[in-house]
Amino acid sequence: MLRPWAAHWITAVLLCGAVAQYSSDQCSWRGSGLSHESHRRDVEQVYLRCSQGSLEWLYPTGAIIVNLRPNTEPSSRHMAGLHVCIKPHTYSKGSNVYLERAGDLTLLLAEEDQAEGTVHCFSLTEGALFVEAIPQSDISRRITAFQYELVPSAGPGAHMYPHLHPGSVTCKPCSDEDVLLAVCTSDFAGSGVFQGVVSGTNNHPPVVVTLSRLFRQKSRVFAWSGARGRRWSGRINVPAQCGVDPGEEEYLFTGSVHFGEAWLGCAPRYKDFLRLYIRAQKAGTNPCEIDTD
Repeated sequence: MLRPWAAHWITAVLLCGAVAQYSSDQCSWRGSGLSHESHRRDVEQVYLRCSQGSLEWLYPTGAIIVNLRPNTEPSSRHMAGLHVCIKPHTYSKGSNVYLERAGDLTLLLAEEDQAEGTVHCFSLTEGALFVEAIPQSDISRRITAFQYELVPSAGPGAHMYPHLHPGSVTCKPCSDEDVLLAVCTSDFAGSGVFQGVVSGTNNHPPVVVTLSRLFRQKSRVFAWSGARGRRWSGRINVPAQCGVDPGEEEYLFTGSVHFGEAWLGCAPRYKDFLRLYIRAQKAGTNPCEIDTD
């Protein structure tokens, strides 16, 4: 619900844009409330145009509006298919984070919740982030900081990312088309075996895997290990309700990397994938070529 002071601030941005400081075409933003401490009711506009990045606001005063936009041709269809996920640093404090659309504010992340470092996602069409500094007599120890990612809500394996679909994670097998696309477009793809689940109370516990083949990886979530014939090792987050089958059965592992962690997407048995891949290769319908030898 819109609060009277929020309406005043948002209107002030529209009418007095020259007062605000701007940044554009950047992945990350770092600023300080000390730059306008004498104008504690100022609202600063921030524009971030990358698929991922970070924000760090030292000594927060006033408020900032964070406009997250992909650096692509804008269209309502494209925007509707994207979500924003933010992960606050555990030391983040000094502000509340709201979603702002047409002057209405919805609380997304309260100051006291940020120490948990929990990921929160929302549709890009729901609005911009309105980060409101909490008035303090001493702002010297306050830093608001979080990472962000733009995440497609559809595609191979997207249904298994719990932060994007809280309470509705499904573990249905991927279609043949999804599997072929996943091995070409996922943040990581390889073949190997499940070793076991890391103990803990997490709702999406990491699973230790070893890979005999690594076709691709976006970031270094799998490390080289030559011991006992193993080639690559790492951890993949798997929603608890999906389960894993540790043993000698070899699987194709594909998935996405969010905030430095690997998340499982399409994962058929490797022998089933090979039959599918060879059949598509003969038909000339493979979206890409990989070395399966």
